[in-house]
Amino acid sequence: QFYAGKDLDNSNYSAAIAGAISGAFHVRTMAEQYGVPVILHTDHCSKKLLPWVDGLISASERYYEKHGEPLFSSHMIDLSEEPIEDNIDICKDYLARMSKIGMLLEMELGITGGEEDGVNNEDVAKEDLYSKPEEIYQVYEELSKISPMFTVAAAFGNVHGVYSPGNVELDPEILDKAQNYISDKLGDDAPVDKKPVMFVFHGGSGSDISDIRRALGYGVIKMNIDTDTQWSYWEGIKNFEAKYHDYLQGQIGNPDGADKPNKKYYDPRECMRAAEVTTVDRLGQCFSDLKCEGILGLGEKKSAGNVFGPALGGLPV
Repeated sequence: QFYAGKDLDNSNYSAAIAGAISGAFHVRTMAEQYGVPVILHTDHCSKKLLPWVDGLISASERYYEKHGEPLFSSHMIDLSEEPIEDNIDICKDYLARMSKIGMLLEMELGITGGEEDGVNNEDVAKEDLYSKPEEIYQVYEELSKISPMFTVAAAFGNVHGVYSPGNVELDPEILDKAQNYISDKLGDDAPVDKKPVMFVFHGGSGSDISDIRRALGYGVIKMNIDTDTQWSYWEGIKNFEAKYHDYLQGQIGNPDGADKPNKKYYDPRECMRAAEVTTVDRLGQCFSDLKCEGILGLGEKKSAGNVFGPALGGLPV
């Protein structure tokens, strides 16, 4: 809804659906100009928000009919607060629908602590922050019957947000135990690397590099760092204001003269660009932490240049 505007009527999540679709077309269009591959993913859709993701899947189905690929790459359905049987059954229904058009489903098992987007799990029972191998196998067994296109955001002490050292107790070994448990269950059908499950690391912001690397070794293929990127964006604005403080106190008048205009400093595009630069730097650090630099075989990044026409189906025509 943020992308669509808060004043737009959001009955039946219509504004949120329109905003997300608009954003997806924007990203696809500009990714084509930059010549880079993108993954369009939505996060944490609780049970009450399922009509929202229904609208997005419908948009992907329409897009698939024209372009042979879905508009969005994947959706995350977070039913971790529901009974595990309901969580699995609903996820199976969505995976069956999404897999027909090549979409991936991310599901959550266990609860991610902390607070994000108005959902507060700061006081949940500690044991709920850690998934059990048996539960992860239950999910894997049922979803694998439908499609391999799913990931599991299992809980191993993850917390949304950044907290002082000692307040978050990550235990990535839970993922390793689950991989071994499931591999034993699969026997000869287990993959050679003994990592049948593709895991997601929620609450990655502020995590120690050793925990990140251990999680990667246990089958994590995606890590969320929302809080750290929020801070990096804000830090760019904060530093811009500090650098040009005396030029931001009025439309006219600055250290260069009482009649000098300040438009080029208070133009919002200037501080937003500063925020983008610091966020790019933070993402670069994340790419390095996650060992995902230069793995797509695309070679050195080329300068962005305009292209002629929607060669990759990026435009809605």
